[in-house]
Amino acid sequence: MTPQQYCLDKTRGSGSSFFYAFLFLPEEKRRAMMALYAFCREVDDIADEVSDQQVALTKLGFWRDEVARVFRDKPRHPVGRELNWARRHYPIDEELLLEIIDGMLMDIQRQPMLRAPDLALYAYRVAGAVGLLSIEIFGYTDRKSRDFATSLGEALQLTNILRDVAEDARLGRIYLPQEDRIRHGVSDQEIRDGDMSGSLPRLLAEYGDKAESAYEQALASLPVADRESLRPSLLMAAIYHAYLKRLRAIGFDVWKKPVRILPLTKIWIAWRAWRYEKKAVARGLPTRLDF
Repeated sequence: MTPQQYCLDKTRGSGSSFFYAFLFLPEEKRRAMMALYAFCREVDDIADEVSDQQVALTKLGFWRDEVARVFRDKPRHPVGRELNWARRHYPIDEELLLEIIDGMLMDIQRQPMLRAPDLALYAYRVAGAVGLLSIEIFGYTDRKSRDFATSLGEALQLTNILRDVAEDARLGRIYLPQEDRIRHGVSDQEIRDGDMSGSLPRLLAEYGDKAESAYEQALASLPVADRESLRPSLLMAAIYHAYLKRLRAIGFDVWKKPVRILPLTKIWIAWRAWRYEKKAVARGLPTRLDF
């Protein structure tokens, strides 16, 4: 199996919404994004699937070393080889790849989310850094597009947190900051049990509003000059925003009704968003996420 095929299989097999946005990219950009996302999957799988902390830290250490090898033209892993190809074609930032690893380290070490800045740092590392790397591949001309990338990363990560809050709690992870849990009078046990009889729905709704605001901020900061080149980001945003709409529709009670979007539906959303954006750029229509 070639490194390129390995990354394609890793990305497609993850079931991620990102895959469906990549389908609309030109071949070389799609290859680079597959390499980047396969890297994200490799390190994320360590945090999610390796129960022994020391083993997880060792595996994460391998990827820290592999990133260094990529930038010395000596990668060992198929994903590292594809990242090496990608960084030869696009301005991939080594430090941003390391930020992603640091985000996974926060998970492995069970770093508690005490205050809003803790969550903001985590969201930047696991999502904002990915956004900044992605726009280097998509292409942009205005530095304000970096604000778009980080705001969208925050929106996507908050949506992920709300979608996966029940599953994460079962794994011993609660990403909603402790200061907000205390302010709402929500205990960790209520989150683990999915006890919606108290203030938990209000806490979740508050973070739904934060996610919505982050989407709005991202769209507001998207420079007109880069709207066409960053269209894949808007496709990803449309799919994730669909998750947020479904979460609102069930009152965020994912303990009773987990929110899933079928692959065919994701393709449909991405295609409709792509078609709208192609027309909207030419006609000067506003950006939108509801498809």
